[in-house]
Amino acid sequence: MRLGLALGYWGRGPDRSHLDLATEAENLGYDSVWTAEAWGSDAFTPLTWIAARTSRIRLGTAIAQMAARTPTATAMHALTLDHLSGGRMMLGLGLSGPQVVEGWYGRPFPASPLTATREYVDVIRQVLRREGPVALDGRFHQHPYRGADGTGIGKALKPITHPLRADLPLLLGAEGPKNIAQTTRIADGWLPLYWSPTRTDVYQASLAELPEGFMIAPMARAKVCDDIAEGLLPVKAMLGFYIGGMGHAARNFHADLMARMGYEEEARRIQELFLAGRREEAVLAVPDAFADEISLVGPRERIAERLDLWRKGPVTDLLVTAPDPHTLRVLAELNN
Repeated sequence: MRLGLALGYWGRGPDRSHLDLATEAENLGYDSVWTAEAWGSDAFTPLTWIAARTSRIRLGTAIAQMAARTPTATAMHALTLDHLSGGRMMLGLGLSGPQVVEGWYGRPFPASPLTATREYVDVIRQVLRREGPVALDGRFHQHPYRGADGTGIGKALKPITHPLRADLPLLLGAEGPKNIAQTTRIADGWLPLYWSPTRTDVYQASLAELPEGFMIAPMARAKVCDDIAEGLLPVKAMLGFYIGGMGHAARNFHADLMARMGYEEEARRIQELFLAGRREEAVLAVPDAFADEISLVGPRERIAERLDLWRKGPVTDLLVTAPDPHTLRVLAELNN
């Protein structure tokens, strides 16, 4: 199991520690470093900054949002950074949810998420292979565009720049069972939002036909500390926000996932509290047990035992959100 560093997206402003953490991760032998985006900082610019100051570590987006860019624009980002980094780019994509897509990007959330994802990936693959002009008569993506509001003179094009790698790794963030199953068919890897090494049966049916070399790369908060309850607080804060606030009360993919993992009553209670403006209570309502099983928190000996559980499953890459170099170092030592 390879280790990766997940830096996420910025909060109020740039996190000055991210570059230091990325270079430390490379020095410690970590395989990859990952950035993200929500509705603030973008995923590609910080990754380019890191690429310029590292030489070996692989570079991934976990995740870049599909609604933020057309698939050809995303492909341009990926092929450009792949060239500049010497072939270190990995493209992680996600559809996000209706609140973000419609509220932030001002676009309709696709009526058929599976079809929209499949078409988006198809276009990117065509760009990277550069076998001919990009052509797709899709439900959500048309190349050339054939809509009634178009001019009708659009021209099918292929990229001017020759991509460095036609097989640049493409991973998808997927939560629903059908979406995960499709991911194993059309992508090179999967970026699970929550992964519990003791509940792999939750995904068993969706992962029934894994192709050889397929990446499973979940994120997990990691913190070497003596006080487990205190170490879990950032995990609970993240869960309270995602379960309670990253989606509508009637349509929240993160809450649905928590429910499928055995915490349905708790997930609905978190939503209820968060949406009522009782955010601190929502965070406290997150079960310690759930926060604990999807993270690596505690003394070194405890993390060593729990890391063995992660290695025994199908996970190929563990992407850790580690707030300090000491935790990064301990994980590198334990994973050798």
